[in-house]
Order: sequence, then C-alpha cells, then structure tokens
Amino acid sequence: MLALLIVLFIFVPVIKTATSSSPTTLWDTLRESEVYTSILLTMCAGLIATGVGLVLGVPLAYLLARHDFRGKRIFEGLIDVPIVIPHSAAGIALLFVFGRQFFFGKLFGHMGITFVDTLAGVVIAMMFVSVPFLIDSARDGFKAVDVRLEKVARTLGASPWRVFFRITLPLAWRSIFSGSVMMWARAVSEFGAVLILAYHVPFFGEHPTVAPILVADRFACFGLDYAGPVAVLVILISLVAFVVLRSVALRGEKT
Repeated sequence: MLALLIVLFIFVPVIKTATSSSPTTLWDTLRESEVYTSILLTMCAGLIATGVGLVLGVPLAYLLARHDFRGKRIFEGLIDVPIVIPHSAAGIALLFVFGRQFFFGKLFGHMGITFVDTLAGVVIAMMFVSVPFLIDSARDGFKAVDVRLEKVARTLGASPWRVFFRITLPLAWRSIFSGSVMMWARAVSEFGAVLILAYHVPFFGEHPTVAPILVADRFACFGLDYAGPVAVLVILISLVAFVVLRSVALRGEKT
C-alpha cells in the first residue's frame, strides 16, 4: 500500500495534466510562434549543455574514479553543490561570474561571447545545475570497470588513450549514457538559473524564453487555462524523449 501511494503520487499529476487538453487545443498551441520556438530553444540548449557536459565531465569522472588525492571527498561534495542550492541563487552566482561587468564575462566578451540574455547563457545555466548528475553516474560507471583489465592491456603494449577508448569507455558507456539522459532531463526543466541569467534570448529571429519560464509566465498573467496546454506539450515531449533514450540504454544492456 505504501509503495502504491508513492507511485500514485508520482504518476497521477503527470497523467492528469497530460490528458487535460484536447489534441486540437494542443495542436493550435504548438502552432503558436512563441510556443514552438520556446520548446525548440529548450531542447536545443539542453542538448548543447549535455554535449559540453560530456566533453568536460567524463574526464573528471574518470579522474575521480581512478585516483585518490588529499581532499577528494570534499572535492566530490563540491561537485554536487549545484544540486542542493536554490537555483535562483545559482543564477545569481553565475551572473556574478559571467555577467558583463565581471572577469569571465569581460574575458569572453573580448572574444565576442556574452552570456546575459543569450543562448550561451541558457546553456551554462542548464549545465551548472545538471552536470553533477552526469559526473556522478559516469564516475560510478568507471569504478565498476575492473582496473586489472586496464593493467593487462597496458602490459600488452596499449597506450593509455587506447586503453581508455577501447576498454574502459565501452564498459562504462551505459552509466555515462544514463547520466547524460538525467542531465538532459534536468537541464530542460531548469527555471531559476535561466530566469536570472537569460530570460529572453535571440533565437531563429524570435526572442523566446525557455519552456518552464513560458509556462510560469502564462500562468501568472493569464491563468491555468492558458498555461495548461503549454505545460502538457512540454510534459509530453519530455516524456517521449526520455522514454526513447531510456529504451536505447536498455537495448544496449541486452546486447
């Protein structure tokens, strides 16, 4: 009974929301320029954030899995800090670093890259709050790979790079992929940090905001009837993408 209660607590709001609007209403809502550009911005920014997280986070995860050093536990705790701090506060923290008047903001500004009210700002806001999920999952995946396999390959003459790409990475890819899915899912649902750093951004000739902010704006300004169809679209698209990605991971486990 307790297990059933928590399952109902999770699924009933999602199912109720997903079935609250008719297909005609959803189609008309999706055809609105503000809506489809917002959803497209959210999905694209989430994918970019996940891609950057893979490039930067996987090497860090491997380092944490294979090497011990003084202060490692504290360092691992710091990596998880974005998960526990309020995300509006995370947006303020990013603004203090990447704002136009601060060091990194000025540094990137000289290279023609700005983060306030731009796609780059959306990406770093999403990445900041979601990359710990990828790093933690990839670290656990690397830890599960037997170190003796790597040592045997090294004694047979394989270079460290070859060992990593031919042995370690293929054996840990499921954990990395699962972490990537969780990172993307968390990124596209981000609200507070994006709200502070990049509210409206230029994107395909429009100036949309990400989908979670659009839902909140419509609810605050026009009420539930106007915000509901957008929320349904966001939920359905996220669910479809999540199910497809999880299915790919499960198929990989079977093979």
